Amino acid sequence: MLSITSDYARSEGCPEPCLRRIAETGFTHVHWCHQWNTDFLYDACEIEQIAAWLGEYGLALCDLHGSEGVEKCWHSPREYERQAGVELVRNRIAMVARLGSDVVIMHIGSEPIRGEERSRYWEQLWRSLDAIEPFARKHGVRIAIENGIFPQLRKVLERYPPDYVGLCYDSGHGNVSKDGLDEVEALKDRLISMHLHDNDGTGDQHKLLFTGTVDWPRLARTVATSAYGKCVSMEVSMKNSGIEDEEPFLAKAFDGGTAFAAMVAEAKTTP
Repeated sequence: MLSITSDYARSEGCPEPCLRRIAETGFTHVHWCHQWNTDFLYDACEIEQIAAWLGEYGLALCDLHGSEGVEKCWHSPREYERQAGVELVRNRIAMVARLGSDVVIMHIGSEPIRGEERSRYWEQLWRSLDAIEPFARKHGVRIAIENGIFPQLRKVLERYPPDYVGLCYDSGHGNVSKDGLDEVEALKDRLISMHLHDNDGTGDQHKLLFTGTVDWPRLARTVATSAYGKCVSMEVSMKNSGIEDEEPFLAKAFDGGTAFAAMVAEAKTTP
């Protein structure tokens, strides 16, 4: 079983052609990433259409990338924007539950430098996570916080239990920060989602697996002994791949995901 992001080619517009090509390539799952960084609210009719497409193409939803929000931002210092951001997250929670999955991945932004602004940032984020928790539990959905700055991530994981908040490990972010593999090893019991892609260590490039400098054997060993129980899930993009056509790009992504899945499987059987 393999999953790939729905927005490998584009993050807005009708997703149906991408879903069809994903299924034709042989993927079994989709990481929903359309509208991941906008204030877009999915209406019930749109969610039902996505459900119909997934059914038509025999795809299951691995998880969903929620939006941190732009003006509807769940950690905004402006209270009305924070409240709107909470509704944006609830929209994605209801969506992922309807589509048959149980994880929404979220960014938490960068902690401000100034003391007063920093305190306000955490105050607002705690308010939002507290407000979202009953809704998430009602729908059987957990929030996976994506790694950016690990001290911030640890602060959230220490405050909330694993049946509500877990870790989404983004291998690209981890490779750029240089400490990602050490950190995910330490936090592997909280791992509930993965964004797998590669880069050369200088920036977040979302390249195909095995085309950059990520230490894939080490990551495979960590995943094999972690709490993660879903399929290999890639968040790769055509943008920096050097491949212009979707079909060959997806084929190479499939091969890379298959190779990494084999590495994880082997690591599980190796003492």
